[in-house]
Amino acid sequence: MRRALRSLLLGLIIGTVIGLYLGWVEYPQRPYRSDISELAQSYRDDYLVMIAAGYSADGDLSGALARLGYLDVDDIAVYVQRQTERVISTAARDIRDIRLLVALAGAMRRLTPVMEPFLDLSGDQP
Repeated sequence: MRRALRSLLLGLIIGTVIGLYLGWVEYPQRPYRSDISELAQSYRDDYLVMIAAGYSADGDLSGALARLGYLDVDDIAVYVQRQTERVISTAARDIRDIRLLVALAGAMRRLTPVMEPFLDLSGDQP
């Protein structure tokens, strides 16, 4: 019985040492950094809605523009307008998300007729 227990303990120690060596020295995880501009479109949409929600909460347009700058687009206002129109036309988001996007586009003075039905003039959202 002692021999079996010693063999088991020795096997666990050797396995742990080999596993640590392989995981930390031989095949370590390589860090990968990516930019927000490299995100898939659905995640870019999520990011845009989060920024629009932040703008809705604090009214800080310059902060929203700074955060949108990470998307690496040429004209941020045109980008917000086009993405908002795309989201409206494809019905890809909830009505609350669309209203947040429309409010952000309105703050950038990029409202279009497509967006007008989603203007929330009363201040309450369903």
